[in-house]
Amino acid sequence: MSEESTQPEAGPSQADANWRHPEREQAGVPGGVIRRVSSQRHSSWIQQVIEQITGSPKQCVTLSEVMPVSVLAVQRYLLEDEPRDTVPKPPLYCYDVTISDGVYQEKCYLDTSLNFLVHQNILKAGIEIKIFKVSCLYNEKRLGQGILCIDKIQCGESVDFVPLEIPFRNTAHEEKPERPLRGGRSHYLALWNNEDPYGDIWKSNKQPEEYNFHSIKIITLSHLEMTWNSRKNFPALLVRILHKSKLRYYGKPHKKTIEPYQTYLEVADSSGMVSVIMWNDLCPEWYKSLRVGLILLLQNYSVKRSHPFRRQPDPVDPHMKIISTMEICLNLRDPPNNIVIIPEKQLKPDWKLPKLTNRFITRSELEEMPEKATCDIIGVLAFVGRVQRSKKKDHGEDFWSYRWIHIADGTSEQPFIVQLFSTSQPEVFENICPLTYFVCTQLKVVRNYNQVPNLLYLTTTNESRVFIISGHRSQPYTYDSKSDSQPSTSQASKRVHHHERGSKRSQDDRPLGSSYFQFAPFILNLCAKRKIIQDPCANLIAIPQPHSPASSKGSKHRSPSPFHRRESSSSSSTGKSRRTAYDRWESQLWKDKKFSLRDHLHYSHVYPESVPRKFVLEYGKFLAKQYNTQPSKYIPPEGKQPKLDEFQSARSLGHFEVTILGLNHEIAIDVAFLPMYSPEDVRTSQIDTFLTCMNYSCVYPPEAPGSGRLSDIKEVAGDIVKAAAELDRVHIICILDICNLGDNKVEVCLQKIYTPE
Repeated sequence: MSEESTQPEAGPSQADANWRHPEREQAGVPGGVIRRVSSQRHSSWIQQVIEQITGSPKQCVTLSEVMPVSVLAVQRYLLEDEPRDTVPKPPLYCYDVTISDGVYQEKCYLDTSLNFLVHQNILKAGIEIKIFKVSCLYNEKRLGQGILCIDKIQCGESVDFVPLEIPFRNTAHEEKPERPLRGGRSHYLALWNNEDPYGDIWKSNKQPEEYNFHSIKIITLSHLEMTWNSRKNFPALLVRILHKSKLRYYGKPHKKTIEPYQTYLEVADSSGMVSVIMWNDLCPEWYKSLRVGLILLLQNYSVKRSHPFRRQPDPVDPHMKIISTMEICLNLRDPPNNIVIIPEKQLKPDWKLPKLTNRFITRSELEEMPEKATCDIIGVLAFVGRVQRSKKKDHGEDFWSYRWIHIADGTSEQPFIVQLFSTSQPEVFENICPLTYFVCTQLKVVRNYNQVPNLLYLTTTNESRVFIISGHRSQPYTYDSKSDSQPSTSQASKRVHHHERGSKRSQDDRPLGSSYFQFAPFILNLCAKRKIIQDPCANLIAIPQPHSPASSKGSKHRSPSPFHRRESSSSSSTGKSRRTAYDRWESQLWKDKKFSLRDHLHYSHVYPESVPRKFVLEYGKFLAKQYNTQPSKYIPPEGKQPKLDEFQSARSLGHFEVTILGLNHEIAIDVAFLPMYSPEDVRTSQIDTFLTCMNYSCVYPPEAPGSGRLSDIKEVAGDIVKAAAELDRVHIICILDICNLGDNKVEVCLQKIYTPE
């Protein structure tokens, strides 16, 4: 596969002064193209390109010699408006691409006309590319700031291995922290969303420190609420963090804020709970160090009226006062703040700081939860879906990142179904996999009563936090255990309900295997009892298929359609292959019309990335990588990598290929239909016809004692194909889900069909 792109010749008319004057070669100007004098420079293709563009009268050159180079990084940032711009433009994200020719690395600017290659996951770290045309860009305000710009490229296949020890030809590109080549931005953004902290500007080294309170005056939140309008100076606040929101990036091309970030903390003392806003440079300095449950001493803050349209999260304690008339503002410069993390062992009883409590519920209790109620859950991951993105605005460039997960706690046959959005915790979001203990806090209950079957799932909120328990240290949740006897499910629900950070426990990070946190092994025992771990459909990792309650957007077509099933040939993890099996039905209308079509669109191919796979612990990192978004920087593989289609599929039915014929009998489209077969799925009890099977993407299982066996599943699949005849010459409306998998891979899946009224 390859993709070639180009743009019209354009660029500045002058050559970069730094390339023309040897005496400036040692001046390390950030963003500048600087020659590194070396005996290897003439064997470097990158060096030859620099020399070719230096000797050209133009600043845009079609290269005389093209060689493949490896892509080591693709990094995104917001480009500022040029001074000549008078009307603010929508956000314009740019990309710096780091390449290597085996001798040198070079950071280049990607012309914005080629941004679509990144959007479609064609240009990414770890592939080879060929560069056909380059130009020179520079900052006219500073002498010697030349930048190599990529104007025309061809993207190739992934490389097996690229050494990372290769030096940069430009020494300025080795400086830390990393800075974008263009504009005045001081940092890069995460590649696929704006919520995740990315890069070396984000610090996480703030530690609790002993503090002398003898000469300090402290004010309560309720007293501050009554007097802040009449004060010029505010005494210190001593509070505990109850909630922490995800990051908000508010950068715009015409805004000059260097670090345009914002986050909210909900903090409380004995008198109430209030919102604290952390602004700009303070976010990279403190965000990753501040955890729910920490005690903070805040000084040199400012106070303002609270935002009228922001709703604070409800405290777990119903008696806690919510202070909604004011907000505490923390900004690194105005005024310069003083934040101190107080050790838990220094906590005094007379401070009366609130204890951190949670709303842990079990899956059996979820059925009784009202719409939009907030809860916390804990359990074993049974399903991890592929990361997906959805646009925040129809015509914008900003996206939400999310994935679907299933969490089992052993109290119900059904798992928690969670739509997990990014919570500014990429180290967790990108590393979750089945069969690990998982905690989600501040989730919201979502019910859809307008659809049959009714949908019940949970989704994250602005204050949600997630934790992988295995291998992690002390987290802001626990329960008051005794595990001398095995508690019942109802007892476990009560025990996990409260978490308390008392004066007897210091802010150390004990492993969760200690006696202090014993709920996770208890959950595993429950899951083992309910045979969740042994369930053949439980431990899988894949994209969310239509059985997940995801909203769909697609096209509408009406027509009778031919239908056949394909059980794709694939290999299991043991290396045994399966034969391809077909069941087929064609309408008479299709037989008459299929050779006289004006156009026939073929989108029924199902790529390996779209097939749910059984999880294999030994290859957990490999599988997690396949279903995550591409990283910004190249990560060398660990040993020989298997192929994705070598892992056993968790979709027993294979997939169905459906051909939809337009009403005018001129255009047809082939699409894929991937139903779920699950004897324990409560929704299948409402599916008794072929039309409802197609509508809900579920298969009604036989009631025979052997339900779930492969022979039964194949029998059901054959029945589906035979039942398709009931739609012969019936006009239907089809909702199609169009998925761009990158690398020019496009799938169209049948999401839902129904007959018009």
